[in-house]
Amino acid sequence: MLYEAKRCGVTFSPASVVLIYQHTETKKIRKRIIPLRNFSKYSDYSLAAERLKNNPRHRDYLEAVSQSQLEKLHIILRDHMQGHSLEHSLASFQLDPDQDLNKLDDEELARKKGQMDELFEKNRRRKDDADFVYDLEVEFNKSTRDCSWDEESDNEF
Repeated sequence: MLYEAKRCGVTFSPASVVLIYQHTETKKIRKRIIPLRNFSKYSDYSLAAERLKNNPRHRDYLEAVSQSQLEKLHIILRDHMQGHSLEHSLASFQLDPDQDLNKLDDEELARKKGQMDELFEKNRRRKDDADFVYDLEVEFNKSTRDCSWDEESDNEF
């Protein structure tokens, strides 16, 4: 890898991805501005991010930047084009345990599921990990909610 990505961001006007990278041989830090010419508020963010990552002109520079990071930048840019604030876009990336996922549209639901998958993989323990414990049992506090269906089923058994 000839280039090491340090920071990645987006500018709204003109729509572009900004990459701060370091050349691994010369150790010089540079900035590369990658314009997003055909991206609109109706564009598919995942397809646009994939095209950008596979573009021959930018492939070497974006090798260290994950696909999900590029998708997030495209989502922020598309939300801005649709009139949403930056705070709204950033809040959509936060996982709220009390949020009802049944009320989300398909795109937002897929985004939330992707975030949950990332969080799961980050917290996952494998057999090769040093802190791996086989057959770990954890005692949870009882729920304060009343569930009538749960109480009825206990009496039957």
